[in-house]
Amino acid sequence: MPPMENSAQQKSPAVLAAEESLGKIYGCVNAGKSFLLEAGAGSGKTHSLVMALRYLIVSRGAQLARRNEKIACITFTNVASDEIKSRTDGHPVIFSSTIHAFCWSLIKDFQGFMREELPKLPDWEERLEEGGGIAGRAIAYELGFPSAKRDEKEITLHHDDVLALMVKLMGMPKFRRLLVSRYPVVFIDEYQDTNKHFVQALREHFIGKEGSPLLGFFGDHWQCIYGEDGCGKIEDDSLTLVEQKANFRSVRPIVEALNEMRPELPQAFSDPESKGQAMVFHTNGWAGKRRSGAGGHWTGDLPAEDAHAHLEALREKLGGEGWDFSERKTKILMLTHGVLASEQGYSGIAKAFLGRPGAYSKKEDKLVKFLLEIVEPVCSAYEGKRFGEMFLALGTGTPAIRSHADKAEWAKDMDELLALRAKGSIGNVIDHLKETRRPRLPDSIERNERELAQWTVGGVDEPSSSVKRLSDLRKVPYAEVVALAKFVDDHTPFSTKHGVKGAQFENVIVVAGRGWNHYDFNKLLEWLEDPASVPADRTAYERNRNLFYVACSRPKKRLAVLFTQKLSDPALDRLCKLFGKENVQAFDA
Repeated sequence: MPPMENSAQQKSPAVLAAEESLGKIYGCVNAGKSFLLEAGAGSGKTHSLVMALRYLIVSRGAQLARRNEKIACITFTNVASDEIKSRTDGHPVIFSSTIHAFCWSLIKDFQGFMREELPKLPDWEERLEEGGGIAGRAIAYELGFPSAKRDEKEITLHHDDVLALMVKLMGMPKFRRLLVSRYPVVFIDEYQDTNKHFVQALREHFIGKEGSPLLGFFGDHWQCIYGEDGCGKIEDDSLTLVEQKANFRSVRPIVEALNEMRPELPQAFSDPESKGQAMVFHTNGWAGKRRSGAGGHWTGDLPAEDAHAHLEALREKLGGEGWDFSERKTKILMLTHGVLASEQGYSGIAKAFLGRPGAYSKKEDKLVKFLLEIVEPVCSAYEGKRFGEMFLALGTGTPAIRSHADKAEWAKDMDELLALRAKGSIGNVIDHLKETRRPRLPDSIERNERELAQWTVGGVDEPSSSVKRLSDLRKVPYAEVVALAKFVDDHTPFSTKHGVKGAQFENVIVVAGRGWNHYDFNKLLEWLEDPASVPADRTAYERNRNLFYVACSRPKKRLAVLFTQKLSDPALDRLCKLFGKENVQAFDA
């Protein structure tokens, strides 16, 4: 946190820059003017958000409480929401939550509207047809687990359904008046990752319009790395732009490299005399045959075993130069799947999704999402005898315990599940869950299972890609799911982009290579070297740029970037300009 409150000590350039932006935010709050804070990596964005909330508590808290109104602070994760609550001392006028909880707090009473609109949303017509329709059933939202089973009293929504219904309701003047009456101030953290349809609805119905809540957007469009759902950059003349030009995280050499990447938002140093390291290592001198094939996703990269050898050799070199490679000190960010899957023990899963790493690393595939977000938490809670947590993870629609016999049956089923988890395949676990419904399988997975069974019996027509993938996944040892869960939950020294945004580490190695559908860092560097070559559709450029920026901005003291893909001369020229020619080295294991 920036030490802005201590006026006795001499203030650093970063503190002065952050205080300037915070003063502009206070001015917007006083004038009732909606604003957007553009805060680069390490600039103290969360601190500014908390200070703005505290300012509102002091200036308007009593008035809001008398009117039974609240300040909504929409966060990207539950962890971020809890941090906001803690840093505002749980003040009753602050409603800090994820976007889904915020939306549900407003739409949950519009049951008639939701019953009318739900069949129009994706997948629901078939789901409701199989489940016997809506009839008089209540619509609920708890864990984001969509269901419309015939034997259930409630219909439960997916996270995406909540947002879709919210956007529809925001088109109604009565609903908008309700929103403003409950939340006259709405702050949105990590605005760039907020659902684009939700943000568009805010722009259409509120921003610059009479009767709008005071809206504050906090984030950085250069850190939009979560796929196509986020809104990315917001440009609106009705929003006051506040730029936070500070860096409290990184030493001067790293900040200088970031400023070269992003000269339009230069960051002031927290300590201009700070020492550290920002180095680049490339493998252009490697003489072996590089990878190709797989739709071009691997072209120019080292073979997996050679990429691994280079990483290990670099770790040894840096260790000799004083790097501490304990997990609490150093993070390895793998912007490649060439080494990652075998390193972490889920190569069978990676093979099933060849060319689509986001399907498992981002949990885009429904089966992977179910196994990681439901089955694994249930098993972990049962093993630890945290039974309340287990039933919370199971959600609604799971057979209840009403007698001692039920309890014994539960224990038998769960013990068998743990045994299959340790020694069986993914298919063994799915078959077990079909029988026990502890936890139950989502409708979509049951449909795929039926299609697979029909194809297996018929065996004539070529199966769909999803059925073929399910067939492949069923053969994979379930232990790979456990390994993948540990990786995705960030319990290893390695990470991809998805577990680290907002995090910081003393030292970081970034391994940049191929294997991702949408990323080619050699092409990014060529674009940076010749901006005129950037395509008119900047999507690919910004996707690559943002990921590289986020990865390079994580370390506090030491940064090393290892390129396992071959780099062109223009790409190398750009690296020399970003990091300094003396800090770019050829490296051959």
